[in-house]
Amino acid sequence: MRRRTVTAGSLEEILQATAPAAAPEPAAAPPAAAPAGREDHGLRTEFEFELPRGYVDEAGTVHRHGSMRLATARDELRPQIDLRVKENPAYLSVVLLSQVITRLGTVTDVHAGIVERMYATDVAFLQDFYRRVNSEGHTRAAVTCPHCEGGFEVNLSGGRLGES
Repeated sequence: MRRRTVTAGSLEEILQATAPAAAPEPAAAPPAAAPAGREDHGLRTEFEFELPRGYVDEAGTVHRHGSMRLATARDELRPQIDLRVKENPAYLSVVLLSQVITRLGTVTDVHAGIVERMYATDVAFLQDFYRRVNSEGHTRAAVTCPHCEGGFEVNLSGGRLGES
């Protein structure tokens, strides 16, 4: 098997070349009122979260609430050709999280630099949140009470313990 090195430019070319051809649309009635540019297939693709500590921007504003979208295959592939990831494989999660976080407080342009400046607690939370959303399809976790040993579920997407 021959190994091939792919650069960022050639990845785009490969993805475009292997994309399925768009089928011509029949002249039918337009779909029912769907949000602009989005189709509703009953699939939840964006999940709200609340960071344990919060991202502090240059002005000192703390951003705790955000949203993360489901990852695509492209999201998983792109970090692997990133030079920062090639130099330091641990950087993969920073690049990946920066691609799937759509909003963090009032910040809508979330990039690797923002994820780099987050507290380690928040990055660990986002890594687990990413895994749950993309692997398990939900944000619930089974937990056991340390006092009564009763089992129950908590939603990891937001709110502090005891808040509803």
